[in-house]
Amino acid sequence: MSSYLEFEKPLAEIEAKAAELRAMARASEDDVDIEKEAGALDQKAAGMLAELYSTLTPWRKCQVARHPERPHCQDYINALFTEYTPLAGDRNFADDHAVMGGLARLGGVPVVVLGQEKGNDTKSRIARNFGMARPEGYRKAIRLMDLADRFGLPLITLVDTPGAYPGKGAEERGQSEAIARSTEKCLTIKSPVISVIIGEGGSGGAVAFATANKVMMLEHSIYSVITPEGCASILWKDAEKMREAAEAMRLTAQNLHELGVIDHIIAEPTGGAQRDRDATIAAVGVALDDELKKLMKQAKGDKLMKARRKKFLEIGAKGLAA
Repeated sequence: MSSYLEFEKPLAEIEAKAAELRAMARASEDDVDIEKEAGALDQKAAGMLAELYSTLTPWRKCQVARHPERPHCQDYINALFTEYTPLAGDRNFADDHAVMGGLARLGGVPVVVLGQEKGNDTKSRIARNFGMARPEGYRKAIRLMDLADRFGLPLITLVDTPGAYPGKGAEERGQSEAIARSTEKCLTIKSPVISVIIGEGGSGGAVAFATANKVMMLEHSIYSVITPEGCASILWKDAEKMREAAEAMRLTAQNLHELGVIDHIIAEPTGGAQRDRDATIAAVGVALDDELKKLMKQAKGDKLMKARRKKFLEIGAKGLAA
């Protein structure tokens, strides 16, 4: 690990000490005792890691969901999809690099894949606008959704965004309308739609991609109408109240599964997706393959679309009945 979260600092010290001892062992002829001590530190670190991640608070889950070393949309596309052909532009204004997608195959099945990409270093994060799409990004998404609908291809979306970009230019070009149209298009597609929230699922910017027949979340991802900091700024006029906001918002995968907002939780390795990127990507691939096979055997066309609309209209009904 090259980047530790605030609550992982005690763990970082132990792992750094173990690494230091191993470096000493490589430079020493008598390395048996040193390696034994490093192994003991490894065991202590593994126990601490398991304990930390078994008792994560909602705010700590927010931090994990935002971890810079988590696999992002491009990582999943590169690893899980074959014959990926990217499609660019909204045919109206520009190409938004925060949104990527195109034609591909998942396990041999032709699909349209679509998602938000945050970038993995300073240059790419700026180019991708940290995964915050502008109107042209949502209009590009609508174009790809239209393509999936026209040719009867399953649509797979990978959601990872703090929210839609709130800049002046984006608002002038119709940000709200573009998000609404994207959400509407998700609801009218007659082919299967599967969505996975792989990190942050923020606000309407996430809903515009995640109005699917099956919505899945990684174990330590989050999904909410606003960031905890934004919520705290509105309710308490103090962004530092984000811990209380995260607790009240019920934004974790476990909360949302209980409420019926999502359908399935995909387990992450101990320590989060950033600890074992390959295992996480593989788990998402298995879940996607399983859900895609199930949906393709179910009702198609209008029945599939109506089932999706019914699913979202019924969200919250249990809570109201109770």
